[in-house]
Amino acid sequence: MNMHAPKPATAPSPTGIGQRVPRNEDGMLVRGGGQYTDDLSLDGQLHAAFVRSPYAHAIIRGIDASGARAMKGVVAIYTAEDLADQGYGSLKCIVDLPNRDGSPMRKPVRNALASGKVRYVGDPVAMVVARTAAQARDAAEAMTLDLEALPAVTSTEEALAPGAPQLFDDVPGNLIIDYHFGDAEKVAAAFESAAHVTRLRIVNNRIVVNPIEPRAALGVYDSKSRRYTLHAPSQGAFGLRNSLAAAMGVGPERMRLLTGHVGGSFGMKSAVFPEYVVLLHAARLLKKPVRWTDQRSESFVSDHHGRDMVFEAELALDKRGRFLATRFTGFGNMGAYLSPVGPMMATTNIGKNSLGMYRTPLVEVQTRCAVTNTTPIAAYRGAGRPEGNYFMERLIDAAAAETGIDKVELRRRNLVQPGQLPWKTPAGTVYDSGDFPTLLERALGAADWKGYAARQRQSRKAGKLRGRGIGCYLEVTAPPSNEMGGIHFEADGSVTIVTGTLDYGQGHWTPFAQILSSQLGVPFDQIRLVQGDSDRLIAGGGTGGSKSIMASGSAIIEASELVIEKGKALAAHVLEAAVADIEFEAGDFRIAGTDRSIGIMELAARLRAGAQLPEGLPQTLDVDHVFKAAPSAYPNGCHIAEVEIDPQTGAIEIARYVMVNDFGTLVNPMLVEGQLHGGIVQGIGQAIGEMTRYDEAGQLMTGSFMDYALPRAADVPFFDFISHSVPTATNRVGAKGCGEAGCAGSLPSVMNAIVDALSAYGVAHVDMPATPQAIWKLVQSRA
Repeated sequence: MNMHAPKPATAPSPTGIGQRVPRNEDGMLVRGGGQYTDDLSLDGQLHAAFVRSPYAHAIIRGIDASGARAMKGVVAIYTAEDLADQGYGSLKCIVDLPNRDGSPMRKPVRNALASGKVRYVGDPVAMVVARTAAQARDAAEAMTLDLEALPAVTSTEEALAPGAPQLFDDVPGNLIIDYHFGDAEKVAAAFESAAHVTRLRIVNNRIVVNPIEPRAALGVYDSKSRRYTLHAPSQGAFGLRNSLAAAMGVGPERMRLLTGHVGGSFGMKSAVFPEYVVLLHAARLLKKPVRWTDQRSESFVSDHHGRDMVFEAELALDKRGRFLATRFTGFGNMGAYLSPVGPMMATTNIGKNSLGMYRTPLVEVQTRCAVTNTTPIAAYRGAGRPEGNYFMERLIDAAAAETGIDKVELRRRNLVQPGQLPWKTPAGTVYDSGDFPTLLERALGAADWKGYAARQRQSRKAGKLRGRGIGCYLEVTAPPSNEMGGIHFEADGSVTIVTGTLDYGQGHWTPFAQILSSQLGVPFDQIRLVQGDSDRLIAGGGTGGSKSIMASGSAIIEASELVIEKGKALAAHVLEAAVADIEFEAGDFRIAGTDRSIGIMELAARLRAGAQLPEGLPQTLDVDHVFKAAPSAYPNGCHIAEVEIDPQTGAIEIARYVMVNDFGTLVNPMLVEGQLHGGIVQGIGQAIGEMTRYDEAGQLMTGSFMDYALPRAADVPFFDFISHSVPTATNRVGAKGCGEAGCAGSLPSVMNAIVDALSAYGVAHVDMPATPQAIWKLVQSRA
């Protein structure tokens, strides 16, 4: 395949590739015209509510539904016993990693409703169906659970300790996997020969995802076709359809997944959740649609959480400050059950992403992942990518402080140089493009690195501590899998793009339309987008791992080329010319060297009108194409943050924030900048405020917005966004992905700045979240 960045057919148009085009859907969404799952209403629908365990760990002795069944409006109540022998499958973890000894990782079975035991607060044990949502919730509260409480364990280290409470009989010691990557002997030798070794114990705090739209679902069953339909927010209708069909024990052809607008996900809504299975079960038996919308208090315990790992990170350097090896030894908390990709973040993604922009010749990762009596962990914006970069950048700053080498100079000495590309890392990844030294220098210039001393003096005069931090990052995106690129010319004169990625807030419609308009000259305002109907898709890798523009964009480009090929044959017939003489440019098919032409939209209209065509000619311009998988890409950048800290209160202000990023081809720079803003704020939230805490009994202590500190507008500054693009040749767009990069840059830059500010008190490391209370305690202990 000829892999190259797309070139617009004419000079850049106001809506072409590279232009800052406002999102098509914004006006509609601002006016309340969106359709989220909870907005749906079907005739005869019933409402569901779930009964969840109030204990983190307990034996189920009995469930008394008699009082709830007698309540007004109650139609049905389902427990695990009702789902047994129905042919349903368990909820699967799709990650398969070997243990250090080669044996397979353990995958405990998770069914839709708990039986025998509950394993975390929020574990669903029953579902009540009633005529109204209020009736369902009231009846759910009237259910009586006979639970025998067991000791609970909430941290990985405690779960793996001898004598810890055991969650599953077939997971001895609660150990899911003892993962190892790297050449242990070579890494050990590098550390033994090192002139200096830096070590840090780093906590990556657990996060509640908290999307603006809670999870919701509406289940339907058609007894004639024996097909299920689930309306639910997702990150890809095609993939979730297949996973849901497996959970229901049916073939994919008997399942339809429909997703409308989605109010945020960041990884969490990509999975099959237990509620979906029970809703579809009820819809089949009751022969009516059954709907459910999560309450925010339920979301805190029933949505998958993010992060939660602890590592001892080590960096070996020679006497010149050259990196010799890194070693990461730690623990990953899986929660009570394995989510589809639960073990991935603390294992493979740490190794790949910790290498960053640097010429580190060796890396070793040793991770022990365990089940605990907490909400399951899943992908959360970056899914191990921000963590890997954060670990490395903290090590570099610590090493600079310990060796006396300037933190910028230490990075300069170890960056991969442009002339060394393509660069193969010890994790097997290959960086194909980039200009890391220039990117760093541009960031330093934009941040006015040389003028920092004056700003620091001003802060001191005001009684504040000032610090600055660098966060260089390089991410390994998810490799674009097979992706549909459908182009359909509709009867009303519009053109529909059909593709299997899914917009959960990114704004896919606009950049996808920009690509199509640039390729075919189709009027931008006549382009529509279909993503969320599994019945319309023939392939689809969904959205995740920052791959959407690479996958769907490439699919649209290749589908456009097929449209042009068909169009040339048809235009040759209409214009009475040889196919070889037909040229295509800016939406027109033209006989070369003449002024005779026909526009692509006019040609499509003639075909819709029933133009008589000879046998052998295409009957339509429509194309349903599948783009074959492409390699991962490597978005990279340098973020520089400055913070001010009030030592009297511990309060933090992020005073300045500059970023320079390489995302390859920018289809819509404005949307890319918006993606970075969102990712940076999520990273800042984790760095200075967000933390999920459990007590000794496994009760969630941060179960509402009263005690869980999401970042607010006042917590963040304005951001200076600079692009330094080096397009990749590994996909047709030339893009590298940007959706998760904000977190990868903000975690290290903000935390490095905080440590820098506190270095005046001899502080060498601060774990996230660096809350005012935590900082105040540090200052008081060192004052």
